[in-house]
Amino acid sequence: MRSVGFGDFIVGIGLVLVLEGVLFMASPEWMRSAMKSALSSPDNILRAVGLVSAVLGLILVWLVRH
Repeated sequence: MRSVGFGDFIVGIGLVLVLEGVLFMASPEWMRSAMKSALSSPDNILRAVGLVSAVLGLILVWLVRH
């Protein structure tokens, strides 16, 4: 079993930045709308979406690594 190292963490952060940058570049109006929607959403909804996103991300990393 290979452990996840700091280099993998930095690569992951880099990929997030690339994807976010592409979304802002391709559709700035949609991203602005999404941010406004997030600002008006209740905290419990944002927490639930964050939790689901984190769990799905962990599952995806686990599937790729095993």
